[in-house]
Amino acid sequence: MSMLMPSAWIATLLAATALLAMLRLARRHRQLGRTRLPMLLLAQPLLAALLYSALFPPQQSVASGTLTVLTAGGSAPAAAGTRIALPEAPIDADAEPMPDLATALRRHPGMSRLQVLGDGLEARDLEAARTLPLAFVATRVPVGLVELQAPTQVAAGNVFAVSGRVAGLPGATVELRDPAGQRVQHARLDAQGRFALQGQARAAGLATFSLRVLARGGRRHEALPLPLRVDAPPSPRLLVLAGAPTPELKYLRRWAIDAGLELRTRISTGGGVSLGEAPVALDAAQLRRVDAVLLDVRSLRALGGGERAALTAAIRDGLGVVLRLDEPLQATDRVRLRAWGYALDAGTVSESTRLTGDPALPAVSRRVLRIDGGDAVTLLRDARDRPLATWRALGRGRVAVLALDDSYALVLGGYANRHADLWSRVLAAVARPRAPAGPLPPAGLLWPDERASPCSLGDGARVLTPGGDTVALRVDPATGVRRCAAFWPRTPGWHVLRDGGTATPFAVLPADAGGALRAQRRRDATQALAARQSLPPDGAGVSRCGPSWPWLAAWLLLATLAWWLERRPIGATPVPAATIA
Repeated sequence: MSMLMPSAWIATLLAATALLAMLRLARRHRQLGRTRLPMLLLAQPLLAALLYSALFPPQQSVASGTLTVLTAGGSAPAAAGTRIALPEAPIDADAEPMPDLATALRRHPGMSRLQVLGDGLEARDLEAARTLPLAFVATRVPVGLVELQAPTQVAAGNVFAVSGRVAGLPGATVELRDPAGQRVQHARLDAQGRFALQGQARAAGLATFSLRVLARGGRRHEALPLPLRVDAPPSPRLLVLAGAPTPELKYLRRWAIDAGLELRTRISTGGGVSLGEAPVALDAAQLRRVDAVLLDVRSLRALGGGERAALTAAIRDGLGVVLRLDEPLQATDRVRLRAWGYALDAGTVSESTRLTGDPALPAVSRRVLRIDGGDAVTLLRDARDRPLATWRALGRGRVAVLALDDSYALVLGGYANRHADLWSRVLAAVARPRAPAGPLPPAGLLWPDERASPCSLGDGARVLTPGGDTVALRVDPATGVRRCAAFWPRTPGWHVLRDGGTATPFAVLPADAGGALRAQRRRDATQALAARQSLPPDGAGVSRCGPSWPWLAAWLLLATLAWWLERRPIGATPVPAATIA
């Protein structure tokens, strides 16, 4: 059964009331006489219609125009019309100051379109701007950092990427500096002004990196803080299956122990004898206790049918698997890999190569690999841009193939950090994901007086500000199972989101940081809003609800007249109580 609008329910109720009143009057036709009865019968539907019009006034066309809205960096043209200035706009004697766009629309009804001048609308005004068609005239192009992709949280020991775009500064360079102010990496802009940098979060805690944009000649144009929450995640649980003891396995085990991984191994020495901390059976129960499995070609070849089935089922359930190609694949090996979605060929040919970065890195051996299919994602490449490691999804898990068989050469050459980085990236790409515990802090970069939305909140969630104040959060029921709330930070610095026994820090940048980036975001949001709206001709009328008081006054006058006609006596016989219209 479809739901009717409230106006339809009211109209039905008034029509039924008028009909009942007319039936009641018809039963008293002898008492009312031939003159008053027709007038009273006609008055009942008229009374119902007038009362409905008072409750729901009909639409009427009103004169309208364009509301010119000045934002940051905007100046009003010398033209007639209504002009208002939002708080961030420059002072303009001809523009009426307004606290926000919603207030301006209430004070200036009848506008059919908006003309926004300047950098664009703030987040607080975007919702109000959706009610009217909008034309956006950007009066200046932001110069500096206008696009940025950077994490706000990373696991300790992991490498993180920072990329973006700089506009209006040809020949500029960008550098990433660590919390101590030391330069981590720098890069020149490409033809489109884009850059990509990498840093490493070494120890758990709160760290603030910085991104500096240097104009031609080395002059600093701007610096943007990059606050980073470095977490110490639960140690990944790794199971290593090896067909024989090798130097690669020796240094891999050393890295895993130094990195704090929960490591279990099963190394075959031939004749049915295996080395390891304890006997390891590849069954469903054992595989649920690990996050990733590393195996070589010989250990893959030695798996029984039941072990292969259990391993495949565990991958589909979220387990990560890394296959190290330490020898050529046989036909039976390729058949087994096709069950995991891989159609590849690793022949007998190995060639020397180097990793990207420092040209002084020692050479490593890369097995020539051919992969058929377009769903494999390249994870590592060498200095000649050839793939060294790829992965593909299988159900909820991932399967990676690594074409290196002597990465330990990095350790022997004095580059243990690159060896650790290589294996950290491979394991992080495939390991079973752990569900985050506790509330989720607001995503992305935050500035004061901008809306932040923490989620996964309990009923007693609150935010502790840098000044020591506590702000209680109220979960928005409209967010459903995500359980999000709105929070407007007032001051920059590290805030703490508390929920139950958990405390999750998140940072708010200074208000004057990233001026070009904020201007570009306002510009993009306003342009996107303008692109979705069609503009009516200037001066075209708009329809709005008319006033209700004339209809209510007419209803009251007609009701009084009907009451008088019904109550007026005929001769000496009094008339019973009047019909209620």
